[in-house]
Amino acid sequence: MSEDLKAAALEYHAKPRPGKLSVEITKPTQTSRDLSLAYSPGVAAPVREIAKDPENAYKYTGKGNLVAVISDGTAILGLGNLGPLASKPVMEGKGVLFKRFAGIDVFDIEVNSESPQAFIETVERIADTFGGINLEDIKAPECFEIERALIDRCKVPIFHDDQHGTAIVTAAGMLNALELQGKTVEEAKVVCLGAGAAAIACMKILVSCGMRSENIYMLDRKGVIHSGRDDLNQYKAMFANETDKRTLDEVIEGADVFLGLSGPDLFPVECLKKMAPRPIVFACSNPDPEISPEIALAARDDLIMATGRSDYPNQVNNVLGFPFIFRGALDVRATAINEEMKVAAVNAIRELAKAPVPKDICEAYGVDSFEFGRNYIIPKPMDVRLLEVVPAAVARAAVDSGVARKGYPAHYPLLSLQDVQ
Repeated sequence: MSEDLKAAALEYHAKPRPGKLSVEITKPTQTSRDLSLAYSPGVAAPVREIAKDPENAYKYTGKGNLVAVISDGTAILGLGNLGPLASKPVMEGKGVLFKRFAGIDVFDIEVNSESPQAFIETVERIADTFGGINLEDIKAPECFEIERALIDRCKVPIFHDDQHGTAIVTAAGMLNALELQGKTVEEAKVVCLGAGAAAIACMKILVSCGMRSENIYMLDRKGVIHSGRDDLNQYKAMFANETDKRTLDEVIEGADVFLGLSGPDLFPVECLKKMAPRPIVFACSNPDPEISPEIALAARDDLIMATGRSDYPNQVNNVLGFPFIFRGALDVRATAINEEMKVAAVNAIRELAKAPVPKDICEAYGVDSFEFGRNYIIPKPMDVRLLEVVPAAVARAAVDSGVARKGYPAHYPLLSLQDVQ
């Protein structure tokens, strides 16, 4: 980060008032009667109705449009374990994105917990306050245990965005890249450098989309994750491959796809040159990718490349997913965000990239046009059609898979991709 950007970011967060979020009043408060309705004695009426039936909380409070963004600060962006309080600017920022892109209200909550179990118990006790819970910046492998336990214990959807948000957007772009390169998800050979929460989630959802686990080669700091290793946790073990290859240099030979969720400059250009014709590289380490686009594209002119950065084409950006996934889940009062809903989001995002892009969206990015192709495989975050397409797909999947407590909303369009083209 440059000194100018650092100074601007600090001023942005500090002035004219500290922070990025505030609470707004949604009802009149001008008269004495208004206040008697807002609080005592009028507030007793909805209290009694909720006591009779907890579902009335959705009718009389903001629960149905309220998401908690919760962290323990153990894996803040690329900065590591800096503690819960240091994570607050990030959690507020996540709240800004929820509100900006999907109209969802957020309370950010930073939990100072001494163990995963303490974190789980804290979140479980407050979960009924919210319509959904977005877990954020929690280190692996604890994040897997935390999410699984909370899904079992809570009656509202739990979503760890560092896992599933990354995975959903990555899968959408990856499927489009494979299509453009004339490859199939069933036959593609994939090398994944990184074995943390995001990497494992990416591979799991790609398997749900048709990828074969035997075609996936995952690497951690010790090299290839293979069946002969005795140091694998249960999450890495899911992707232990039957292979005698042990290094990136060995497994990358003839690979169709490289997915990097690791660190800067860890994918040598020599490895890129060993990949199959028409390769796909997703170098998602942020801010510095595993290989720079300039180096990669100079080495392979048959390449489709994506990064996590906004200053290159094909940015893998979680904001394409989580606001709209929660919007759809909240609108049908889903009890979970299940695999069917995630895959529905993948396909909605994927197909939207193929639709003609309206002029006003192009103008927002200072270009004449976007066309589906090697430099445009994922929609742009400012594409307002995401709010039409993704929540509708997620809501429909929730209803069809039996986790919705409400029917498909009447105000939702009966969308197909033809409707947005």
